[in-house]
Amino acid sequence: MRSFLRRSLLLAMLWRIAIAVAVVGLAVWLLPRPRSWMMVALVGLLAALWAAWRCASAVTAGLEALEPAAATVCDPEAPLPEPPFRQMEGLVLALHASATEVSRRLSASAESRRKLEALLDSMQDAVTSVDATGRIVWANKPMQRLIAESSGSVRAGRSLVQTIRAPEVLACVQTVLDDGHIAEVRAMSLPGGRTFSISAAPMPDGGAVVVMQDVTRAEQVERNQREFVANVSHELRTPLTSISGYVETLLEDERTGLSFTPQVREFLEAILKSARRMGRLTDDLLAMARVDSGEQKLRPQPVEVSIVLGEARDAVAALVKEKGGELELGEFPDVEVVADLDAIVQVLSNLIENALNYGRGGGGETGEGAIVLLDAERTVGQPPSVRFSVQDFGPGIASEHLGRLFERFYRVDKARSRESGGTGLGLAIAKHIVEAHRGSLWVESELGRGSRFCFTLPCAPTPELEEPA
Repeated sequence: MRSFLRRSLLLAMLWRIAIAVAVVGLAVWLLPRPRSWMMVALVGLLAALWAAWRCASAVTAGLEALEPAAATVCDPEAPLPEPPFRQMEGLVLALHASATEVSRRLSASAESRRKLEALLDSMQDAVTSVDATGRIVWANKPMQRLIAESSGSVRAGRSLVQTIRAPEVLACVQTVLDDGHIAEVRAMSLPGGRTFSISAAPMPDGGAVVVMQDVTRAEQVERNQREFVANVSHELRTPLTSISGYVETLLEDERTGLSFTPQVREFLEAILKSARRMGRLTDDLLAMARVDSGEQKLRPQPVEVSIVLGEARDAVAALVKEKGGELELGEFPDVEVVADLDAIVQVLSNLIENALNYGRGGGGETGEGAIVLLDAERTVGQPPSVRFSVQDFGPGIASEHLGRLFERFYRVDKARSRESGGTGLGLAIAKHIVEAHRGSLWVESELGRGSRFCFTLPCAPTPELEEPA
């Protein structure tokens, strides 16, 4: 390769000499002064020699620079020359690794999204998500079928108001978007008269996810159960009233003039006791049915605390005597509360009856009557309220039962409940009535020290409490 380059260099030099002689000769010939062919030839030769020397120097320097590369090509074991931009190699490798990681994560995210969409599509509940402006981002297939039944469609980017016409759903979603808290509601005005349970939860980006669960069948079953309980309770009240009336008449020896043997009297008293017990059961079932159906309409109005406590004491006087217990009336404030008197007396009667049944003897003995303390106290806070409490000094309630006491049909001691005739509905009814008065009901208990049931009622407005207009 080197000899080839040298031959090429010689030919190039000859060509350059010829061109230089021709150019210099032409230049000298054109000069206006007297010409001399010897002078022209001398100048041309010098110019050619200078050009050849410059060309040879440049080509020789190039050959010397290419010689290591040529040797490397010929010798595979020779080390590679230092490539240019060696200092950028680390940066290039880092960028390549980052690009690979980003591509992997994007693929994993797309796969997770596909799995999530498949999972949500397999649900029976209708699910959709909206952005912070209330526009639909995504909806699963049950939601698309639900909207299609009402001659609509679900499209991404479309406003939820234009897709779902139920005001309850829209209000629930708007509450989540405004407050950022979970909201739940039951909607009755969806297609086909079906009932849905609506649950909306906030999203991290400011939007919301909405879950609509079809509870039409469950509502129908529950409504049938309520109607059945109400009908049966009504049918039972008439014969129970007749039985109680006839037995009470027979037991009034002085008025009827009849006389019974001790054994007959014992049987009649047992019949009367059982009839009264069944009467209380039917009353509780009817009260629960009215609560569930919304038939129980409360009419709260200002009433003095002393009247509430007095009415409750009179209502349970016969029961206290029958149980052999004692009801003590504690201190109470001279204020008025906003309450439906009959409903609150029912609450206090249920709490006092429970205290008489389960607070006997301080140690759980059933042979000794229970002492029940009924009092009221004004609380400090806004809005002002009065706390009513019914306290017994019985065995108390274990902590694992406190969270379930207000569930329907829940009883701590099933054996004693059967003995006393409890249904497990009294506390559930009381809780509903108190909450309908915008109050709260709770229990405080410690084993061996008794139990205390408390609830609050709002105070009636007074000139001192009213704000100036």
